[in-house]
Amino acid sequence: MKRTLLSISLMALLGGFTGADKNLYPFIVNTSFGKGEQLYYNIYFGIFSVGRAITKIDDKIFSMNSRPCYKVDGFGATSGWISWLDKVDDQWGAYIDTAALVTHVSYRKLKEGPFRKDELVTYDHVNSKAEVKLKNEETGLYDPPKYYKTPEHVRDIVGGFIYLRAIDLFKYNIGDTITVAGFFEDTAYKLKIVYGGTEKIRTKLGKILCHKLIPMVPDNRLFNGKNSVTAWLSADNNQIPIKVQAKMFIGSTGIELEEFRGLRNQLKVIR
Repeated sequence: MKRTLLSISLMALLGGFTGADKNLYPFIVNTSFGKGEQLYYNIYFGIFSVGRAITKIDDKIFSMNSRPCYKVDGFGATSGWISWLDKVDDQWGAYIDTAALVTHVSYRKLKEGPFRKDELVTYDHVNSKAEVKLKNEETGLYDPPKYYKTPEHVRDIVGGFIYLRAIDLFKYNIGDTITVAGFFEDTAYKLKIVYGGTEKIRTKLGKILCHKLIPMVPDNRLFNGKNSVTAWLSADNNQIPIKVQAKMFIGSTGIELEEFRGLRNQLKVIR
């Protein structure tokens, strides 16, 4: 349950180029986000608040694979009484190309009860492969890397949400499908997301008009049906994730926006 909560929250709860680089790194117009943005979320399970999640875009630009990149981090941790049962403190991060919004490097540092995982993934877009390294808990060093084939314009989970924020969702009709090429752990995939129109979502900040997105989740032992996950992105110039909800076999879980700083555009709230 815990890993699903934090994965969603941080799934939740993501210049131009010419010549040979044009197809490899196509320019995507982005007017939705920029450096210094911070989003704060409540994580809930059923009627209970079980933790907090934060996403941050660094206020500096970094270079990865000789490309300028945003550094985007998501932090999720349990809070209150549930921490006494099983403490969780996770970090998901990625270096995202400022022009093409593809992932160049992603990393996960997971602390969930006794479980630990420190993963570093480097994406080679020229040769369409990902190098995955896991840190050995005993030595503190990375074990020999493993390599996997990846699709064109591949993104990790963080990069996937960032990419969705830059798409003009008003161009889509109800039932239209958006496809995102991704990679997670050792598997490449193409996730299909159905556009569900707009809805007004009630939050602690007020009512917010949102785009409704429904990823087509493959059959698994956690989620209750292929339409079990729904995400709502603000239907304004920010397109920030307002709420993500998942129907699991053991109950309903998700995240909801509570606070924000450094938005590129004013958030439209219906009082």
